[in-house]
Amino acid sequence: MLAETNGFLLFKNASQLVSYCGYDVVENQSGKHVGKTKISKKGNGHIRRVLHMPAFNVVRYQVQPFIQLYERTLQKHNIKMKSYVAVQKKILVIIYSLWKNNQVFNEQHQYNTTRDEELVHSSRLSFEEAAQKNSSEANQSYTRYTTIEVSSFASSRLLQK
Repeated sequence: MLAETNGFLLFKNASQLVSYCGYDVVENQSGKHVGKTKISKKGNGHIRRVLHMPAFNVVRYQVQPFIQLYERTLQKHNIKMKSYVAVQKKILVIIYSLWKNNQVFNEQHQYNTTRDEELVHSSRLSFEEAAQKNSSEANQSYTRYTTIEVSSFASSRLLQK
């Protein structure tokens, strides 16, 4: 994987990697004709070939985030290979995120949350806590919480750029 992608150096986000590997979804439609959606396969076939067996193994040994995706997609369209391809794509995205963040795979971790969603969630909690106080204290604490969160969010965005 690392040899084919040069250590993920050329990719800014996971969607670029997914497109490079050919796992991006294309739709066949023209005018009134609406065809089926499928993966493009225009990307790197070596990576798709390498991810084939790991997808079988994570489903066979029921590794947590992958088995849920497999079962959900299998119930939806009842095509096993299509479900395995969805698992392959998820493996690819998780490998990329783990490599970029220098982390180890954890089966209990929720891989679909982002830092921006956590900030929004924490600001909602701060607002709810502040709303429980009286109105003058609520306005002061809400202003304090949002100022801290906005400044930390802005500084993190500046560091990324």
